[in-house]
Amino acid sequence: MSPLDARTLVLPEQPSPAEGARETIARIRPHWQRMGITRVANVTGLDRIGIPVVMVCRPNARSLAVSQGKGLDLDSATVSGLMESVELFHAEHIDKPLRLGSMAELSPSHAFARIDRLARVAGERHTADRVTLWIEGQDLVSGGARWLPYESVRANFTVPAPTGSGCFDCSSNGLASGSTYGQAVQHGICEIVERDATALWNRMRAAERRATGLDLDSVADGRCRDVLDRLSLGGFDTTAWETTSDTGVPAFFCLIADSRDRSGHHGIGAAAHPAAEVALLKALVEAAQVRTTYVSGARDDLHPDEYSESHRENRRRIAERLRTEHAPLRPLVVVPERTQAGTGGNIRWLLDRLAVAGLDEVIAVDLSKEEIGLPVVRIVIPGLEGPDDHDGYMPGERARRVMEARG
Repeated sequence: MSPLDARTLVLPEQPSPAEGARETIARIRPHWQRMGITRVANVTGLDRIGIPVVMVCRPNARSLAVSQGKGLDLDSATVSGLMESVELFHAEHIDKPLRLGSMAELSPSHAFARIDRLARVAGERHTADRVTLWIEGQDLVSGGARWLPYESVRANFTVPAPTGSGCFDCSSNGLASGSTYGQAVQHGICEIVERDATALWNRMRAAERRATGLDLDSVADGRCRDVLDRLSLGGFDTTAWETTSDTGVPAFFCLIADSRDRSGHHGIGAAAHPAAEVALLKALVEAAQVRTTYVSGARDDLHPDEYSESHRENRRRIAERLRTEHAPLRPLVVVPERTQAGTGGNIRWLLDRLAVAGLDEVIAVDLSKEEIGLPVVRIVIPGLEGPDDHDGYMPGERARRVMEARG
């Protein structure tokens, strides 16, 4: 059983002293060599925004060799980048027991998740007779064990892929860490909700998206205003939309455009969180990180074509179309109860909201390693859309409903 008592939905934090950013950095530092971290670089100065961005290098990684981090100060950005590297390392080196077999032969002794509702990718078709690897997780709703396809949990992208791969989304979606197990679970749930909300929003009619435009003048939160001011002073136009879906979990999509250089790189960011102002802040800071990442050119999943004139011109046209469609119709609505809730309360609220939307499984696979002592979890929520920027993304039931309604 994980540190979360899912059977009663009482989700206490593990006893630990409050950790600031510097304490978290010190906690991770002894494990750099084990995880292959060779360098942490401050790349903030490569752009003119001024929002701290760092890159963390792991040359022998089995997924991304360069991770990014962002924050309102350099220490927070460093923690962000290090924790992304920590998450990937754990998902690259899974040492939990696996089962090899088909659903047909394992079903008598194994309780499977709703496999038919998992995020799919174009390629192989999964059937009950397909032999593949499986890994056990815990359903946070029922408290029971649930077996998942290994490829929906791992982040080891070396080749050849394990037997039976090629049916389900294999990405970092829902992979999360935190100072406590509860924090990791909350982060993982919110990331999957964000990706689902963005995928649905991307498939709306232009008129429907227009109605989701956020009025940035309504934003009173001090941290959000500080980021918006930094972007404005740096010469960037910021546009935001509320992408909150039927789950009711606040979600936002942000676009920053360089007003001084028409061909300059854009930045996009998206986030979800029980507190609307926190979700917006995360989306804004991520947009700044994405822009700085393109300027630095350091991330190893950036293709050279993305720097070509034709590609940048195409991105500019898409960005201009989105901005033209935008209307500042929605104010930022802050709910004090959500702002003040702790991690346990937030997780209970998230599970309740997902249940209202018909999502009755939220599965956590604890990937933490005792010798490292950092909570890492992979969250899988059958029924929610996977990341639609995946090359092989296939719309699930929720996205198909939006597309059918659009005609």
